[in-house]
Amino acid sequence: MSEWELFLSSLGPLALAGVTVTIPLAIISFLVGLAIAVAVALMRISEHRVLSGIARAYISVIRGTPLLVQLFVIFYGMPSIGVLINPWPSAIIALSLNVGGYAAEVIRAAILSVPKGQWEAAYTVGMGRTRTLVRIILPQAARVSVPPLSNTFISLVKDTSLTALILVTELFKVAQQIASASLKFMVVYLAAALVYWVICLVLSTLQNVVESRLDRHVAR
Repeated sequence: MSEWELFLSSLGPLALAGVTVTIPLAIISFLVGLAIAVAVALMRISEHRVLSGIARAYISVIRGTPLLVQLFVIFYGMPSIGVLINPWPSAIIALSLNVGGYAAEVIRAAILSVPKGQWEAAYTVGMGRTRTLVRIILPQAARVSVPPLSNTFISLVKDTSLTALILVTELFKVAQQIASASLKFMVVYLAAALVYWVICLVLSTLQNVVESRLDRHVAR
């Protein structure tokens, strides 16, 4: 098989792994991480010092340590204390915690960007803090946070390649297997890079569409 034939024949298995493993892994981890991020962001802006301190510590640890180390701690480190977690759950836990740490600051900044007058106006009509947050503040913050959160998701798709090191058979792991069998590493890894690029290109296009639709509802 020539290098060109290997390149073309590799695209199918790599794309299949991307659609069936990489993208679902990224989506699940992002959704779980987003839920964590909202909770941490609310704790971060809380007037309760203990909650705020816990949120600060969590964000500091996540942002101050590499994702690869976090993956290894969960998959290879936890068994040493009697906690054995399979590759897929380990990947989801690590990726979700990582997303939560970074997205929490995005959401916090988006919430703080909403004018304080919105809070005061809601209070004057008898709305409590929780209802104001859910009905008034978070919907406005969501629109502001879409671009950075979209970038976070695109980065997450690429970061899933690290899960190959904890035995998750995603796109990059399949590329490693094909490269090891053919011994033509450059060709196979270029094919993997192409598939990643196409996936991110599609996601970037969808991001632009979502942002355009949201901009229609913004007063000029």
